[in-house]
Amino acid sequence: MTTLPRPAALSADEARRIALKAQGFLGAPDRRSGVRGVLRHLGAVQLDTISVLARSHELIPYARLGRVGRRAVEAAYWQDTHAFEYWSHAACILPIEEWPHFAFRRRAYRDRPHWNHDLPEGVYDQVIKQLRAEGPLTATELGGAKRTSEWWDWSGTKVAVERALMYGEVVCVERRGWKRVYDLAERAVPQELLHDDLDDTECLRRLVRLAGQSLGVGTRADIADYHRLKGEQVDAVIADSGLVPVEVEGWGKPAWADPAVLVAPLRGRHRTTLLSPFDSLIWDRARTERIFGFTHRLEAYVPKPKRVHGYYAMPVLAGGRLVGRVDPAREAGGVLVARQVTLDGPKAVPAVAEALVEAASWVDCTTVRVERVDAPELREPLIREVTRFLVAALR
Repeated sequence: MTTLPRPAALSADEARRIALKAQGFLGAPDRRSGVRGVLRHLGAVQLDTISVLARSHELIPYARLGRVGRRAVEAAYWQDTHAFEYWSHAACILPIEEWPHFAFRRRAYRDRPHWNHDLPEGVYDQVIKQLRAEGPLTATELGGAKRTSEWWDWSGTKVAVERALMYGEVVCVERRGWKRVYDLAERAVPQELLHDDLDDTECLRRLVRLAGQSLGVGTRADIADYHRLKGEQVDAVIADSGLVPVEVEGWGKPAWADPAVLVAPLRGRHRTTLLSPFDSLIWDRARTERIFGFTHRLEAYVPKPKRVHGYYAMPVLAGGRLVGRVDPAREAGGVLVARQVTLDGPKAVPAVAEALVEAASWVDCTTVRVERVDAPELREPLIREVTRFLVAALR
């Protein structure tokens, strides 16, 4: 059994800045590496169907790099087989070089005894045959994604191709109009990566290390959640993962850190930006509350009368803190609407205004309209600041 060294001690503020740096929000952005660099740095970019300003996988690099072109984002992910889509924290875009390290999950799916959808006999082989002859194809092009209009009522073809995706025989090589485009792994994945040779321990050790590097510092639960591992899987490999034990002020639980961040300077420019609710900086609610003292909940699936902050409330990051929320919308004529704004006091007004105006410019909106503000007395100051930033942007 490996003996762990004596844990280093971190203040809560140091842990917060380590998390920001590890996630790409502290220091100069790596524009030369661009979107692909963001993907490699984070290890996973979550996908989601909701699109308000833009889809979440577009918002992730925007939050770190600024006004990167949206078409360039898609190209960076999918061109030249740079990435693949698979189940990680959720449905995620993953760097293609990590394909071998998800062998443990592919094996688990192949050994899974029960599924929510029955697979009709012969359909799986037919789908593979059709992809080999015609691919890449969407489920619709393969013969239809649904039997009825109900979202859950998959056709046999859809069941088969999704099962093949989980097994690793098929890969999602891009999203087209939000539909998955499937191809055979033997064609899409570089030959040197197309194997399941790594045993479960090797896979888990790699993913635990990647999670620790992407988080900077995290508890057992934080590290497990990043790629949705089980706690006991983390326990089995963390001592040999290269992460080091630390004690963080106020956390009350053992934690581990990437040793590189413990010696790196925690200085540099902070990003001011709107964050996707599915951004890996904040996708874990318990961690977000522990690090930022900020309770975040996506309310898109909450009945409208029960929403507190709005349908797609996006936290605002500024100065390394979460200082408010904006529930945005877009209207014809190039208008970004802040339907509901929550501010952490008057000092948050300039930062929220800056984040709104930059986001508007990114999605080709020329003006911003502020509707409801949780503190009514701050609505006019916010409008004035928004106007000031808009005028400055036009100069």
